[in-house]
Amino acid sequence: MAETVILPKKRDPRFITIRRGGTLEDLDHRLLAEWAVECAEHVLSLFEVVQPMDPRPRRALEQARAWTRGEITMTQARSAAGHANAAARDLSGAARHAAHAAGQAAAVAHVAAHELGAAAYAIKAARAAAPKGEGEQAGRQECQWQREQLPDEIRELVLDDQRLRNDVCWLVFDC
Repeated sequence: MAETVILPKKRDPRFITIRRGGTLEDLDHRLLAEWAVECAEHVLSLFEVVQPMDPRPRRALEQARAWTRGEITMTQARSAAGHANAAARDLSGAARHAAHAAGQAAAVAHVAAHELGAAAYAIKAARAAAPKGEGEQAGRQECQWQREQLPDEIRELVLDDQRLRNDVCWLVFDC
């Protein structure tokens, strides 16, 4: 099953660090990563109930947090993201989406715009885990929960990003 690419074709300078020619401050980059981890962690149990012996998605979230604290390099966090995505490979439904959410969250260290991927996959996981006929409502509730977790410093940036990329993120941010 191929996944849709959810990164923008043209990179938004607000998600590129200052040292790389964008406008993103390091503190905001870390806040984006922390928020992405919270989004992914909120649905991680949907993976762990199916694959209780596979630590890769949880490890990716731990590595993402370690990156925000300056304890590991971006490359280490990016590697953990790849392992979380590999954990999703042979799965479907909520478990697959939850593992991808963890991978996206860890990838924020490398490309800040992955923050929306973590949130979108978490919403997809919530939708997929919901009882038949309740997926849309579960997705809206997850989206609203995520928005409540947004730090004030990055709130407008993320909400604008959701508006701009909602169409390539499966329209999950209509909440």
